[in-house]
Amino acid sequence: MANTTPSDSKSPAEEQLDQAQLIEETGSVRTPNAKHLIHCLNIIGQVEGHNVLPEDTKTTKYEHVLPALVAIEQDRSIEGLLILLNTMGGDVEAGLAIAEVIAGMQTPTVSLVVGGGHSIGIPLAVSADVSLIVPSASMTVHPVRTSGLVLGVPQTTIYFSKIQERITGFITSHSRISKARLENMMLNTQEMATDMGTVISGAEAVECGLIDRLGSLRDAIDALYHRIETQELRPSGNAKA
Repeated sequence: MANTTPSDSKSPAEEQLDQAQLIEETGSVRTPNAKHLIHCLNIIGQVEGHNVLPEDTKTTKYEHVLPALVAIEQDRSIEGLLILLNTMGGDVEAGLAIAEVIAGMQTPTVSLVVGGGHSIGIPLAVSADVSLIVPSASMTVHPVRTSGLVLGVPQTTIYFSKIQERITGFITSHSRISKARLENMMLNTQEMATDMGTVISGAEAVECGLIDRLGSLRDAIDALYHRIETQELRPSGNAKA
């Protein structure tokens, strides 16, 4: 008698193995046995850019994340994307590239900052349709900086200014914070002993308009389910709810 079981069907043990491999290789996971099929993406440690970081550094590799986001957007079975952030920041261009792709997705997206969403982690957090932060998390707002050789010429200042404008413009266009307040926080010299910037708590991030609301994992999933169930009523574009 012919076997009628579909060739692509998998046992629960095989599905668990696939999930474990997905987490180990990409830091992401899908939840098939849920109200809605959502994909969970972790952005943790340091966002690795064009330069490869040491093996003992926890990293999020943008060359892994970008194609994963394209696959999520094209997969008709995935109804939503949950982004968990606990990052110290990292490469500016890599972080902005990931943030721009997330912001341009039609798939409903919700971000949740747990632990920290520092530096270039801020554009990543605000790129989602809805952003949440747990009360104990923090975010460090500071101007762009670099390491290595820097030429002491006026062109260097112009170059840094243009990079800063890209970051500031993205954050203000995807959140409710004003440009003036964001720049004041970046240029604050009264808070850090050997640096410039501002460290804000979860509640302060919401109060200043950087993040949409305080919440936990349950709140983030509820917000994502709401986006999924009402996405047909959503206007086109990336305006915040």
